[in-house]
Amino acid sequence: MANRLSSGAQAIDAFLGRSGFDRAPWLAVAFAGGIAAWFVLPGPALWLAFVAGAAGMALAAMALGGEADRLPFLRQAMAAVGWTAVAGCLLVWGKSALVGTEPIARPMVITLSGTVLSRQEQPAAQRVRLVLATREPGTGRAIQVRVNLPTDRDSAAFAKGAQLRMRVRLMPPAPPMLPGGYDFARKAWFSGIAATGSVLGKVTVLRPGTGEGPFGRAQAVLSRHVRQAVPGESGTIAATLASGDRGAISPENDQAMRDSGLAHLLSISGLHVSAVIGAVYLVLLRLLALWPWFALRVRLPIVAAAGGALAGIGYTVLTGAEVPTVRSCIGAILMLLALALGREPLSMRMLAVAAFCVMIVWPEAVTGASFQMSFSAVIAIIALHGAAPVRAFLAPREEGWAIRLWRQLAMLLLTGIVIELALMPIGLFHFHRAGIFGAFANVIAIPLTTFVSMPAIAVALLLDGVGMGAPAWWLAGASIDRMLAMARFVAARPGAVSLVPAMAGGSIALLVVGGLWLALWQGRVRLLGLIPAAAGAIWLAQAKPPDVLISGDGRQVAITGALENRLLVLRVPRGDYAREKLNEAAGMAGEGLPVAQWPQARCSRDFCVVPLERGERTWHLLLSVGQDRVEERSLAAACAHVDIVVSDRWLPRSCRPAWIKADRAMLPRTGGLALDLGEGSFTSVAMGQGQHGWWNPERSRPPDRACAQPPCASRATGKPTPARTDPAPPRTAPAMPDQ
Repeated sequence: MANRLSSGAQAIDAFLGRSGFDRAPWLAVAFAGGIAAWFVLPGPALWLAFVAGAAGMALAAMALGGEADRLPFLRQAMAAVGWTAVAGCLLVWGKSALVGTEPIARPMVITLSGTVLSRQEQPAAQRVRLVLATREPGTGRAIQVRVNLPTDRDSAAFAKGAQLRMRVRLMPPAPPMLPGGYDFARKAWFSGIAATGSVLGKVTVLRPGTGEGPFGRAQAVLSRHVRQAVPGESGTIAATLASGDRGAISPENDQAMRDSGLAHLLSISGLHVSAVIGAVYLVLLRLLALWPWFALRVRLPIVAAAGGALAGIGYTVLTGAEVPTVRSCIGAILMLLALALGREPLSMRMLAVAAFCVMIVWPEAVTGASFQMSFSAVIAIIALHGAAPVRAFLAPREEGWAIRLWRQLAMLLLTGIVIELALMPIGLFHFHRAGIFGAFANVIAIPLTTFVSMPAIAVALLLDGVGMGAPAWWLAGASIDRMLAMARFVAARPGAVSLVPAMAGGSIALLVVGGLWLALWQGRVRLLGLIPAAAGAIWLAQAKPPDVLISGDGRQVAITGALENRLLVLRVPRGDYAREKLNEAAGMAGEGLPVAQWPQARCSRDFCVVPLERGERTWHLLLSVGQDRVEERSLAAACAHVDIVVSDRWLPRSCRPAWIKADRAMLPRTGGLALDLGEGSFTSVAMGQGQHGWWNPERSRPPDRACAQPPCASRATGKPTPARTDPAPPRTAPAMPDQ
């Protein structure tokens, strides 16, 4: 056995020795893996176990002693990866402990006084979003709250630094509505937001604000100026490109850009920052080259790189210095530094340095779609252009301009396809949707934005100083109109968007591992990455939507399979958010049909009974729709004949269904639920939260013994006990005991 282990270690060491791979990217992957482990593992015991395991691997490598000379590459890899993973896990754990903000204990309506820390105008949503520094009622704890103020109640006095008094409705930051959904509570934990809500009534100004500062005022003035110069929807996009202000973009255009794969053009990130820095770098390089005295005494690339870096930093601050923009600026400045030093500017090593810079400051960004997508896209570009066949295809040769142009266009299309393939798993995991035609749309949209729209906006702003910017503004508006038209056309094509239900964590893990192996190794060994990638794709292809989706408050219930490509819903959601989340989790689109309109459902004023054929049996669901008190004996009799009860209020202990009672006693502990009736199991939001600080379920009521542990199954079969008869919904009665 020892000989086999020794032979295996020697084989791995020999493989590492002849691979000729860059170590820095794999160290960045290990660092990100340590951060991800802290988020994935549920509690301190397993966090410590991970740290101990990684540190143990590193110490074992360092203690190889006599084996060190014979296994140098394996020893270095184990030590470096182990210590780097430990550092990543401890870093995010420490940051969570230092900056994590405990949410407020419960929803409340209060009158508070606070100081405006920031404001964001969102004309498309007809509101202004304010972040206030205030005190938590009862405890006196200093907290930050984010509230929405209707535009018609806004005032210039509500600027940054203003002290305001207002009546507000506050909620703790929302956890995912359903398993696998967007976790705003986690983002708020690291952002210092303890509550969100809306303003009720009039706002009183205790002290006017001083404003956003020079960059904030410049952003607001620039955004308004661009929208006035370019009217209509194209003006809102132009304002986004110039200032980073996305608040005026209409929901319809925002959706069309997402469905067509062009949403990245609306987020100030790598493309925009690189375009600004690249333009300044090239212009300075050309202009300074015309000054012989200066060109003979100073290294022009260094001066041009410094000018580009200053322009990039200024553009980043002007557009709000959001994390994706700062990340892109760091990467672009590192590329400029490489150019100035005569090094390869676009390499995995430089990308790893940029990733380390971001993760050290914002380790929580590793779990975000923005971080994952931006770095995945750049990794895909570098890996593709570093492959031997591609280098041979792009190598200089004697040929006509037409052939050279077609070769460049083919490479641009191939790059777009590879980027789409790299981003598709991430888009499916976070948003449950991915655009199929995005590669083709980006072939036109990216050059149009980079070489027409953004330069036209820059020239127009310069010419406005002498009152001659109108032609450039017309060109900018026309180019953006073409882009929007293409986005609407692509988004409207049949099959333009792929929808999948909530993606399993194992599937995305396999796809990520396979993609990284394909990108970071050299030679034919990189093809081994196709194995985990194919396994993840097969797992994803077999994903099926849950049979029943239940929101964390019990008000939203969605049933799949009852209608073709459409959800059966308990209530039609009032807002777009709930409808989108239900559709995303089910992998469907469109409005759902209310249960009361489904012929097979039996509804009273307060409850609906829904029969579902799944597998070899019929399941019965009792769904609460009213708010009147119900006679307890009638409710208990109905519960005894169903498998699942869902209600947005507390139900008495006498209500004992065969499987699950998802009411106000259970749902605050579990969060939203996704039921698989065929397997007799469910997943909950709580299963993915663990003991992280942002998950704080209510514990004000004892668990119901009929469903204290999931799943509540009969001891004989391990499955829910089938309902005995087809029940009728309980009738409304004038009173019902509380509990």
